[in-house]
Amino acid sequence: MNEKIHHGRNIKRFREMMGIKQEALAHELGSDWSQKKISLLEQKEEVEEELLRQVGEILRIPVEAFQKFDEEQAVNVISNTFNHGSFLNTGNSPTFNVNPIEKLIQLHDEKIALYERMLKEKDEMMVRIEKLLGK
Repeated sequence: MNEKIHHGRNIKRFREMMGIKQEALAHELGSDWSQKKISLLEQKEEVEEELLRQVGEILRIPVEAFQKFDEEQAVNVISNTFNHGSFLNTGNSPTFNVNPIEKLIQLHDEKIALYERMLKEKDEMMVRIEKLLGK
């Protein structure tokens, strides 16, 4: 699979999962950032590693998550795991390919670990944001 992972889309995906608005991320990145600039960043297919590192520190997400998370790849693993009719009562037995299932389990475990880490870090981020807002 030669398709590139869309870094900007992943930044947006993780930012939204954390409940962080573009304005808040812009504020954390510094005075030369704005909501509009974050919007443009999230449209970029490839983002410089240093900027990914800065965003990762703010969102408390490893740079590798932005660089490697591919939702389409996960969906392809799922759809290619089962033969046609395996979800219907057609009398056909599903044909399992062990490699895709193992890959799916590994992706699932990685997603769960990442999600749990994100949830754990979310409270800390909210405290930082509340401090910034003077609450």
